[in-house]
This record gives sequence, structure tokens and C-alpha cells, in this order.
Amino acid sequence: MKLEELARQCGEWLRGSGPESDIVISSRIRLARNLADFPFIRRCSEQDRKEVEETLRRQIASVDEWSQLSFVDVNALDRVDRQFLVERQLISREHAEGEGARAVAIDPQEKFSLMINEEDHLRIQVMNSGLALEQSWTQVNRIDDLMEAGVTYAFHPKLGYLTACPTNVGTGMRVSVMLHLPALVITRQIEKVFRSLQKISLAVRGLYGEGSQAMGDFYQISNQITLGRSEEELIKQVSDVVPLLIDYERRAREFLIRESQENLHDRVSRAYGILCTAQTISSEETMHLLSSVRMGVNLGLIDDLAIPTINQLFIHTQPAHLQKLRGIELDTADRNIERAHYLQRQLRKRGQDDAAEKN
Repeated sequence: MKLEELARQCGEWLRGSGPESDIVISSRIRLARNLADFPFIRRCSEQDRKEVEETLRRQIASVDEWSQLSFVDVNALDRVDRQFLVERQLISREHAEGEGARAVAIDPQEKFSLMINEEDHLRIQVMNSGLALEQSWTQVNRIDDLMEAGVTYAFHPKLGYLTACPTNVGTGMRVSVMLHLPALVITRQIEKVFRSLQKISLAVRGLYGEGSQAMGDFYQISNQITLGRSEEELIKQVSDVVPLLIDYERRAREFLIRESQENLHDRVSRAYGILCTAQTISSEETMHLLSSVRMGVNLGLIDDLAIPTINQLFIHTQPAHLQKLRGIELDTADRNIERAHYLQRQLRKRGQDDAAEKN
């Protein structure tokens, strides 16, 4: 797989076509697994890591339906390429910043990836556009079965799957939904909502997971504990809460239209105007402005752009993506200039294309 080709595509989680996709960006289920014959990663020697990678690679290669998967040696990638895969949500920041033998197998449609030698020997993750947790669970469960057919996982009859981090012991499952919640941020209700989530053992994280900050009003909601709960219970825990968050966000948007329509329209128009005319712009400011524009498109305040276009701009304006698209490494100042020029080109072109499709 050439990462330059991947950079020009739009991954599954940004298609913007799944259920409730005006607010729910994506659904993801991740499973943590370890091989019974090797120590946990932190106790592994470099030789152990190499043998784990080779064992898992052989099993992946043995599955006929995975013949199109790309196997990427993460350890051999340079800094920009590793960051690119993080921005793409195909590997974690921990995987990118790790050391020694580690790799990732990537589905051509980016619906799933298999991280090898991250915190655990194997991290299986499935992503789908919109609210699709049941579909994601069916997919990840099947992938897990295909892997387990040829390797032996570390498993305890009472504790369940054994993992490097105690919070993952049991099912080894992390269920997460990425939400776009700009109206709750504007109306200053977001902190109250998150305090309520923490009381029921749900974690709130930023765009890139644990330890990351919220950017562009994107938040990931996920379970914190797996031990003592079944996979179905964990999915239900998240599934029961997400519709409430969707309802809160929609009510907040309705409030803004009803009580502050002129200010809202001004906010969206200014954001769109800056994105179309700025000569230099940071990644953080771009995410913030695109968030307002995305909400404006969903509320009908902007009618010549489509949501998939905005979603793609969120990812293509990230630092590593810009450099892959340009084909050279850029320092911060040059990235900010390139980002501004890229936004101008794409918004002008996509606005014309999307308007033509509607007519």
C-alpha cells in the first residue's frame, strides 16, 4: 500500500452516510488480545516482539478473504508516515510512538485494521460510518474468530481475556462512538453532559482517543471497564446513551436557530468566509471553523456543500495528510500556508461540484 494513494481517499469512518451521521461520525469496536506463548509487550524482548509479529502475520496471510489487506511495517516508517496513520485512525498514537517490531494490517476500504505489538500483541478494530455498533460488533467478532482459528490467546476461565492494562481484562473490548457536538459546546452544556457520562462509567476522549484533546467539537464516548460484563452488555451501555446525546445536540441546535438565528448564521458565514480566503491557518483553527461549517450544512444554512466534503477536509488538512498530499515535508509555517491554499482550492472546487449535483 502506498500511503500517498491512501491520502487521496476518504476512509470509511468519514463517509458521512451511516445512520444519524449528521451527529454521529463513526462507530468503532476494538478488541485487545495477547498470545498465550509470549510475555506481555512490556516484558517482551525484541526477539519476542519479532516472533509475535511473524506469528500474527502468518495467520493474517492464511485467511483467503484477506488477500487484499496491506501489511505495513510501522517500525520502518518515518515520523510523518506514522502520524499519517494516526490521523487516519488506523493506528493509535501509542502504536506510532512505540519502539521495536510492530506492524498494522489495513483493509482496503479502511473498515478494519489489525495493530500488532501496540500495548497488547494484537488490537483488532472495526470502524463504520454513523451509528452502527451492532454491525461493527458482528464484523469484529468474525475477525476475532478468524484470528483465533490459528493462534492461542491468553485466556483465563474466570477473568476472560488477559490484557496488559487491567481495565481491559475480561472481554478486552472498547466500544466507542465519535460524535460532533458543536451546539452543546456553544450553549455551554457540554461539561454538564460529560459529568453525567462519567457517573455511569463512560469515558469522554478527544478525536485521537485516550489523552487527546477535543478538536472541532469531536468527542469519543466509550466504556471504561470490561471485566465482569459481556460484549452485549458493553454495547448496550453505549447504545443506550448515544441516542440521548443525539437528542441533546439536536435540541441545542434547535435552540440556537430559534433564539439566536442571526448570531448562528453569522458564526457559520464567518467560518466559511475565513476558510475560503485565509492565506495562512493552523490545524486547530481549521478544525474549529470546519466544525461550524459542518453544523451550518446540516442546518441548511449553507446549501452548496455536502457533508462528505466537509468530513474529508477535516482529515486532509491535518499536518501529516497535508505533507503526504504535497509530497514533501513542511515546517509549521509552511504547513499553515499550504493548508490555507488547499482549503481555498477544495472549497471552490467542491462547492461547484456539489451545487452541480443538486441541480
